[in-house]
Amino acid sequence: MNQRGQAAGWRQFGRADLGIDPVAACPVLLGGVLEATSTDGTVTARIVEVEAYRGADDPASHAYRGRTARNAVMWGPAGHLYVYFVYGMHFCANVVCAGDGQAGAVLLRAAEITDGQDLAAARRPAARTARDLARGPARLTAALGLTREHDGVDLTAPDSPVRLRAGEQVEPGEVERGPRVGVAAAGDVPWRFWLPGSRAVSRYRPGGRGGANGPDPVATSRLEG
Repeated sequence: MNQRGQAAGWRQFGRADLGIDPVAACPVLLGGVLEATSTDGTVTARIVEVEAYRGADDPASHAYRGRTARNAVMWGPAGHLYVYFVYGMHFCANVVCAGDGQAGAVLLRAAEITDGQDLAAARRPAARTARDLARGPARLTAALGLTREHDGVDLTAPDSPVRLRAGEQVEPGEVERGPRVGVAAAGDVPWRFWLPGSRAVSRYRPGGRGGANGPDPVATSRLEG
């Protein structure tokens, strides 16, 4: 192991990998590995569920009505972390995608904790099983210790406290897609992607509470080719 726990074969995502349309980025991110380091230690998670959010053409996106101080990170450059506070109690984390100056991000909905389980469990005492540690976007941020203080961190920098690297390749046929969870606007758009073989994938529920950037859906399709 070397700096920040990097191992042989370790490949961190670069800006070019993520500077693509958020919908196209979703399958790329599935199976990827997110590492968060703090004074308490490092927690590593394998991403198993994501959702795409675009800009002005996506009424469910924080960027739909334009740029604000809160959502400024969504305009790039790609490869940064966008963290927001929701419902006065939870944090959600997104990977900024699309080209610089174009708003877009991918919400990290669920992950499997692969290293640092004791620390993740200490942060998530309500979790009954290992699969529940990061099963859902708020649980994911809690398990990895992510807060608004991490908003804007560069996931592509080797010395970043939060790093994103490529995992084992996921084949297109292993990915399923369907409507986004809890989204009222554009609720039927199939921009949620997940690995159906993972028990950490969160439960689907239709929109109703508003929610933006906010197991199997009724309508799903498996990605091909």
